Amino acid sequence: MKLMLVLMLALFVLGPTIAFGIKGTNFDRVQFVQYSDDNTAVQEVENGHLDMYYSAIPIDRLDDQSRQHLQIFQSSGTSYSLLINPAVSTVQFNPFSIQQVRFALNYLVDRDLIVDEILGGYGATMISAYKPYDPDYLLILGDLQSFNFKHNPVLADSMITDALEKAGAKKTGGFWYYDSKPVAISIFIRNDDPVRKSIGEILASQLQGMGFAVKKDYGDLTKAFSTVYGSNPSDLKWNIYTEGWTMGGFVRYDSVITAQMYSPWYSNMPGFNNPSYWNFQDPKVDSLSKAIFFGNFTSSEQRASLINQAVNRGINDSVRIFLACKTDQFVASKKISGIINDFGAGITSRFTPINARSDSDTLTIGVKNIYQGAWNPISGFADSASQQIWGAVSDPGSFKNPFTGYTIPVRSDWTVNTKGPLDKLDVPSDAIRWDVSKQKWVHVGPGAKATSEVTFRLKFGNWHDKTPMDMNDVLYGIYFLYQWGTDQTNGTMTFDSEYSPKANQAAKTLIGVRVVNGNTIEVYQNYWHFDSGEIADSAQVWPAMPWEMIYSMEKAVTDGKLAFSRSDAVSKNIDLMSLIIPNDAKIIKANLDEFAKENSIPPALAFVNDSKYFKSRYDASSSWIAEHGHAVISNGPYYLDNYAPDARTITIKAFDDPTYPFAAGYWKKFEQVNMPQILGISVPTSVSVGSTLVIPISVTPNATVYYYFTNPHGKVIDEGNMMSQNGTAKITLLPEKTATLELGSNDLQVFVVSDEAYKPDMYHTSFLVTKGVTLLAVDNSITSTVQPTGDNRYLFFGIISVGVAVAVSFYVVKKRRAS
Repeated sequence: MKLMLVLMLALFVLGPTIAFGIKGTNFDRVQFVQYSDDNTAVQEVENGHLDMYYSAIPIDRLDDQSRQHLQIFQSSGTSYSLLINPAVSTVQFNPFSIQQVRFALNYLVDRDLIVDEILGGYGATMISAYKPYDPDYLLILGDLQSFNFKHNPVLADSMITDALEKAGAKKTGGFWYYDSKPVAISIFIRNDDPVRKSIGEILASQLQGMGFAVKKDYGDLTKAFSTVYGSNPSDLKWNIYTEGWTMGGFVRYDSVITAQMYSPWYSNMPGFNNPSYWNFQDPKVDSLSKAIFFGNFTSSEQRASLINQAVNRGINDSVRIFLACKTDQFVASKKISGIINDFGAGITSRFTPINARSDSDTLTIGVKNIYQGAWNPISGFADSASQQIWGAVSDPGSFKNPFTGYTIPVRSDWTVNTKGPLDKLDVPSDAIRWDVSKQKWVHVGPGAKATSEVTFRLKFGNWHDKTPMDMNDVLYGIYFLYQWGTDQTNGTMTFDSEYSPKANQAAKTLIGVRVVNGNTIEVYQNYWHFDSGEIADSAQVWPAMPWEMIYSMEKAVTDGKLAFSRSDAVSKNIDLMSLIIPNDAKIIKANLDEFAKENSIPPALAFVNDSKYFKSRYDASSSWIAEHGHAVISNGPYYLDNYAPDARTITIKAFDDPTYPFAAGYWKKFEQVNMPQILGISVPTSVSVGSTLVIPISVTPNATVYYYFTNPHGKVIDEGNMMSQNGTAKITLLPEKTATLELGSNDLQVFVVSDEAYKPDMYHTSFLVTKGVTLLAVDNSITSTVQPTGDNRYLFFGIISVGVAVAVSFYVVKKRRAS
């Protein structure tokens, strides 16, 4: 059940513990230290005080001398967008409540200026949530071209004027008024990011020049979480926010992005599904993105069609407007080896601190911010700072290959059985599901059907508190998905405005589960994908925290002491749960101590008749909190040792435990990747209408070439792809196609990918179309990508797996994370 959530758990009493390796890392500890200034951070890496820096360094910050003393890695993970507040308000007139005004911003912003000047040429323009380097980008390129967005402030002003006058606004003396009051706009500008600060300043100046009364509100992500993501949109505390997104990992099939970036049901659009707030609504994009997210398609072609429709709808809504992505440049000391440069996350991949090595026993990583969001596995971990550390502390059941984006096993192996997309499997009658009304597990009974079945063999070990993981942890996560995914109309206290709407959708696809033995479970769901790895990923039930911790968190929320999500915390005027904060950890510990004293048995585990088992669980987690001062307990190769806010450091230590299944060096295979390349291409400088155009191309062996011809209006005239095993290919445009080209400048775009690396090498050129004879002059130069380097936040990607936060672990991969 895909859902980007964040939780984790399982069932029954432990099976046999198997001793594997001793330590899964090359370092005894990793220390994350805050360095807000990029120049200082680079100097500290050069002089050996830092081993690497997890924030991208602007290209111009590195001179030739610095480059000689550093390792430099590039990634294309960061993208920039504008979040627009579309709320209708009684407080004041909101011009962006009008779709045409929002859409006009696509012509007001100068995307080329952002790339060329603000990013120094190291980036590419975007008009959708998909970056040019995303594997699914090629599916929508044709439709994206049709928008043909160009910087045209005259057109933008005309569209805005037309819309505002129809709404009753008047322009007097060069300024807009509504009901005799100035039409005011508040832009929340991230001043801790020079790129977004520049974008915000330029946009503010442009809107002011159009006659709006513009207020610039500055702040960091912490303030944005409250002002933008936590407030009621109709209060109009903001009109525009300069967003930034990074990725936790590279994804081959991004089923989350249209939901996360465009769809209200996913709780990431203004209102965030808080029932007490005004909420943006678009049932059409909800329907499309749910079909993508939950596998309601019968072929790769139908999936592509759904993505195109959803993106088209999202662009037209213009509530979230994408601007550009940049080439991130990361630096590391030359004494560090084993760094894994994920195509999405760059060196901040979860694999880097696990696989990196040096002569020291300590890895020191500089970070831009040590703490901004909230450490809780339900609706927390929404920022890059927490996710980068959590990835080393918590193991996922499955993850994504950092270079292909395909699903790979981590703490679970699986077998997939499916009759989809059109047929159904019989579900064993003794499979179970959680019944919210009866508050107990019930059999699905005879006659139940499911699209797919996944059998997971889970690689259990000890939790960080040395308690053995068991199937109860898994089942509790499944219970949580059902319980907190109940429709709000039932009036249950187990509801979170951001988590529950997503959990509700995921719970509907989960038919039931069947425990086979102490480490094997069958998951039955109505989900299909043409890649069986995606089916397994969607059904993943691997737990990321012990069941008793989730049980205690639930009580903290239902007692009204803490909130899982930001919007609930703001609307209820209580603290957002963060397990790393001592006061919150004390609340969790007090609940655990109360459970132990009262011999409490959660309804989800009522079938376990072992009082000593429950007490041992409560006592172990409580003792951990007392010893460490925080409530972060997981199962990864590192454990959270210390958070020192005054020193601005977080320290994690190696989980030196014989039950951990992976020895140091297990992920070494990801240190190197063979990148596909365009080695040469010959494009005529001009071609005559109605002639045959042949373009020889040389690429690395076993690469696939995709090409697109577009006319001056952005319309795709021809497209295709071909496999080149020997490294050569020919792109041919037949006479009937060249006859449809328009006189003047037309474009050719070429993308090359391989099975080893799905990040494309790219080539873009223009050629002249004439009525005369085709010129023979050709361009024999080796291609360069959109970025001058030739190389190459929402979010944090995520899927909510059946086991709920099961997904927290790697909700991080699929969900773009706010930065």
